[in-house]
Amino acid sequence: MRQSRRKAPRPTTVLRREVLTVTVPVALAALLAAAGPASAGTGGAPGAGDPYFPLAGNGGYHVEHYGLTLRYDPTSRHLDGTAVLTARATQHLTRFDLDLNGLKVTGLTVDHVKADHRRDGQELVVTPRRALHKGEEFRVTVTYSGTPKPVTDPDGSLDGWIPTDDGAFVAGEPQGAMTWFPANNHPKDKSSYDITVTVPVGHSAVSNGVLVGQRTAQGRTTFHWRQREPMAAYLATATVGKFKVEQYTTRDGIRVYNAVDPREASEAAPVLKKLPSVLEWESKLFGPYPFRAAGSIVDHAPDVGYALETQSRPLYDSAPDLSTLVHENAHQWFGDSVSLTSWKDIWLNEGFATYAEWLYSEQHGGDSAQKTFDALYARPASDDLWAFPPGDPGSGENIFGTPVYARGAMALHELRTAVGDRTFFGILRAWAGEHRYGHGTTAQFVRLAERQSGKNLDRLFTTWLYAPGKPNNP
Repeated sequence: MRQSRRKAPRPTTVLRREVLTVTVPVALAALLAAAGPASAGTGGAPGAGDPYFPLAGNGGYHVEHYGLTLRYDPTSRHLDGTAVLTARATQHLTRFDLDLNGLKVTGLTVDHVKADHRRDGQELVVTPRRALHKGEEFRVTVTYSGTPKPVTDPDGSLDGWIPTDDGAFVAGEPQGAMTWFPANNHPKDKSSYDITVTVPVGHSAVSNGVLVGQRTAQGRTTFHWRQREPMAAYLATATVGKFKVEQYTTRDGIRVYNAVDPREASEAAPVLKKLPSVLEWESKLFGPYPFRAAGSIVDHAPDVGYALETQSRPLYDSAPDLSTLVHENAHQWFGDSVSLTSWKDIWLNEGFATYAEWLYSEQHGGDSAQKTFDALYARPASDDLWAFPPGDPGSGENIFGTPVYARGAMALHELRTAVGDRTFFGILRAWAGEHRYGHGTTAQFVRLAERQSGKNLDRLFTTWLYAPGKPNNP
């Protein structure tokens, strides 16, 4: 969730923009056409076209790699950063946008040549010295500094760079990546990352992937992290704090790095000890674990109110319980490896991770998935569970609401009941495998389920994903 956003829905106690069409006058259209392709339509779009977050992401290019070099002082809360983005133009570009909220840009080059730039809200609008051709690789270097601050999401929660009493809790779903680095900030654009963070001695900076270097000099420690597999910007972290660190390699060769605030250590220890067995269990159900690294960041951040499935190393605002650990790590398959193309489809993340909780309970001596389903279905039609359909939450305010998690999981249970266990688990593995490191949509999942089962499932998915109100007795 944002329990990946919200803490994962409990089995019986569930968690807790429109596209503008412009008509161009005929005369103006004719003038633009006469001007030729070099001057018409050469600016990258300021957003990726998401209906809920229209300015998230950008058009005209794909970022292949982010190289982020940061220096953070937890006392003054000052951040200095250099971001090097290696990108490829997907159209002819005379200008393009980056997402960056707050922070002062002190320098910007494109292919080592100074480029003009201006700020427009969360957009950093860049005009390179020369036009970029479609298919051309280019490098953008941005230096910046300031006091990063989180953004407030439509549901009132904070995300991004959130200060804590000993550092920062850095969780970017859905908008927050732009609070600490310039990004193409939409799940449709996935990249590899090198993230290097320098902090005072005694602090740690924990990010995604594998720790490839750590050195201390002149009272500061620098941590270099590398995430090779593609990652959406919202899943990046650079959480800073005073942590107890544990490192080991599982028998499957996964490199585990756990960083735990000492205030949470005793409560977190018995849960984190189960991480290898949870990953083994999920790998048997969903297919091979997608990444080289795993682990946990357990911070002491009482004002945050959620955990997040930061790629390869979930981030918790306090010691997690076992269900939350299962949920956030299930996201490594469903949400991280297989990513969204639109925030409207977030049930593909949260419904799947919530159902993983139900399955874990069922297979480890707890309530069966059917019992959990029945308890939820018993809720009255006036309950928040039926407030909106999970396949179309309606706005960014609802993407972390109860229906997305619980009714999304209920939709999967109905699918399981309709097609049988063997086919159902085959569908889950095929979804994770066929879309590994890529993207998926609800329509693609429905087609896969129908192909694997040989059944017409339109009525089932329409009822559980899109119909308003409480479905008729299943």
